[in-house]
Amino acid sequence: MTDVDSSDGLMKPIRPEQLDPGAVIAQSLDNQWVPAQLTRQMIERGESLDQVGRLRRQEVRAEYFRSLINAGQVVINRAYFYNNDAINCDLVEQGESRTAHQRLLASGAIVPFLLGERHPAEEPPGRLHVRRDGFTAWQETLEGLPATDRVRCVRMSWDDSADDHENRESTRLRLFQPFAEKVQGLTAKDIDVLAAQTGVAREDADRFGRRLGEVVAFSNDLRVSRRPVVRNALYEEFVTVPGTNVAEGRYDRSKPFAAQIKQLLDLVYNVNLADALGRYPLTPGDSLRRVVLQEAREARTATGFVEDPEHLLTFLRRHAFAAVQDRLTPAAVNALTLQDIWRLRQTSVWNEYVRAFGALTAAPDTFDERVGQVFDRYVALNSEILRLARERERARPAPWRPVVEVVVTVGAAVFTAVSGNDLWEVAGSVLPLTVSGSLTGSVQLVLRNRIAGRQEQRFAREIASVRLASEREWAQFHDLVRRLPGYRDASGSAPTGTASATTQDNEDLPEY
Repeated sequence: MTDVDSSDGLMKPIRPEQLDPGAVIAQSLDNQWVPAQLTRQMIERGESLDQVGRLRRQEVRAEYFRSLINAGQVVINRAYFYNNDAINCDLVEQGESRTAHQRLLASGAIVPFLLGERHPAEEPPGRLHVRRDGFTAWQETLEGLPATDRVRCVRMSWDDSADDHENRESTRLRLFQPFAEKVQGLTAKDIDVLAAQTGVAREDADRFGRRLGEVVAFSNDLRVSRRPVVRNALYEEFVTVPGTNVAEGRYDRSKPFAAQIKQLLDLVYNVNLADALGRYPLTPGDSLRRVVLQEAREARTATGFVEDPEHLLTFLRRHAFAAVQDRLTPAAVNALTLQDIWRLRQTSVWNEYVRAFGALTAAPDTFDERVGQVFDRYVALNSEILRLARERERARPAPWRPVVEVVVTVGAAVFTAVSGNDLWEVAGSVLPLTVSGSLTGSVQLVLRNRIAGRQEQRFAREIASVRLASEREWAQFHDLVRRLPGYRDASGSAPTGTASATTQDNEDLPEY
C-alpha cells in the first residue's frame, strides 16, 4: 500500500497534501482540551477530567458540531474516535447517530489521522490508554459500513517497507521534532508579553519566565538523552499530580503556573499537528490563540503573504451588510444530533456557505467584494440550523445579532474590527515590537453572535497570512489604523491571548 490509489476494501489511504484545502484540525477534540476558565476551576478544586466530564462534554460537543458545520473536512486523531466521549457517544448509541457518523466518514467529511497504525481498526499498542467499550463501538462502526464505502485515512507516509521507515522518519521530522523546537523556543519569546497573554500577573512575570526556563531545560534534557519530547512527559513534570495517569487530567495546584503551562503545551501540540498536515488549526473559544507564540510563519495560502500596509488596512475598514430578518439562533448547537449535522451538510444552503468561504480563503485580496456574500450565506445557514433545532424541540432559541469580526495580528499586536447591520467598532491592543526585521501574523475572519453564547453556532478561520518587511512598514500600518474613524488604541496593555469565539525500547512511535 503506497498511496491514494490503494484500498483494502474499507480504507482509502491519502497523504497530507491530498486533504481538502480548507480542512481543519479541531483543538477541542484533543483529549486534554479544557476551556481556560474551567482549567483554573479544576486546579483550584482539585477536580479531574471525569469530575467535570458533563460540563466539558457539552463544550466539546458544541465545538465538534461547529467544526462539521463550518468546514468541509475535519481531521481527527484516530484515538479520539474511541477515547473521546463527545465523539464516541454517537457510535455507542448506534441507530441514526452511528449511521450519520458512517456517512460522514464515507463522504470524507471526517478523516482519521493515523500516527503509526496502518488501518483505522487496528488494535492500539498496549502501552496506550484505551476505553475498551469505545474501541469496540469504533470497530463495529467501521465493520458496519456499506461494502462500497471507503474511509479516507491520512498518514505522513504509506511506504511499504518492512520497518515502516519512511513514515517513522517523516513523522519525526514533521511532527515530533517541530513540537520539541516550539517548546524549546518558549524562552526566546518576549516573556512579559507571553505572561500577559496567558493571564499571569505583571508582578509574577519574572517567576513565570524562570518556570518556562525549567520547562525548556527539561525538554532539552530529554532530547540529549535521546528520549522523545512529548506532551505527556512535560505534563507529568509540570502540570499533573505525581503518580496519576495523565489521561485522568488531575492538574497539580502546587506546581507553579500549571494552568498557563498546560495551555501553552496544548496550543503548541495542536498547531503543530495542523502545521505537519499543512492545514488549519481550529481554536475553540476560551483557549489561547496562536498569536501567543510570537512566531515567524509560512504563508498558508497559495496567494502568499499580505505585505502591503494599505492592503492590510482593507480588512479592518467598515463593511455594510444586508439587514438580518431572523433574530434568533439555537442557544446550544450541541442540542442538535449528528444526524441533523449530516442533513444540514446535504442542503444547498450549507454548500453555498462553504463555497463562499472557500472562495474568500483562496483569494483574500478580494475581501471587500466577497465578505458580504460570506455573511449572507452565514445568515441563511443559521436559518437552516434554527429549522432543524425546532424540529428537535430541544434547542431553545436565543436572541441573535450576527456580526463579522476581523482579527489582524502582527507580531504581538492585535487589531479587531467588528461590523454588523447597526454596529461598527475597531480597536487595537499594541505592545512594543518584540522582534527585529520582518513581522509576521495573520488575518482571521470570525462569524458570531454579538450577544455572546458559549455553545452557539459561531466560526473563525484564518484567511490570510501577513508579513511586514520591517519596522517602517509596521509603523505605517499602525498609523493608518489609528486614522480609522472611532479607533480605540489600548497601547501598553496586553492583547488578550485567548480566543473569543485546542523513548521506547523498540522503534515504535511514541504517543503524540
